[in-house]
Amino acid sequence: MQKTLNLLTLAAAAGLALLTLSLPAALAETPRPGLLSAGDYAAGPLGSELQPARVQPGNGAVYRVGKWPTYTAELAAGPGRDATLGNCSMCHSVTYITQQPPLPAATWEAEVHKMIKAFGAPIQEATAKEIITYLQTHYTPETRKD
Repeated sequence: MQKTLNLLTLAAAAGLALLTLSLPAALAETPRPGLLSAGDYAAGPLGSELQPARVQPGNGAVYRVGKWPTYTAELAAGPGRDATLGNCSMCHSVTYITQQPPLPAATWEAEVHKMIKAFGAPIQEATAKEIITYLQTHYTPETRKD
């Protein structure tokens, strides 16, 4: 009985090893719709998204991009700054906060709750209140100092 169990265990382990070894090759061979090469997709529908047609830039073409911050903005000093910086920057730059027009206090509260409920930000209620208070203290039309 023990010998049979050992043989079955050995066979199962060998099968798992073969499956594990062949898995990367199977994944590499799986066709991806519209994929021409790494990061390069054919124009046309890809799933439900229409991919843009390729455009060849003309000779002497010049493309300009307007100025944008290439740094992470400094948040205003005050209680709640560290909680705001630590929690908000888990998902996005805090530049999103400083580049917003001054928002009403109720909007900041709604924004924080949206990040938690709609986007799944793992922020505890007490910390959320601290962040909301900080944003309302520094980034409303009445309180914002540029």
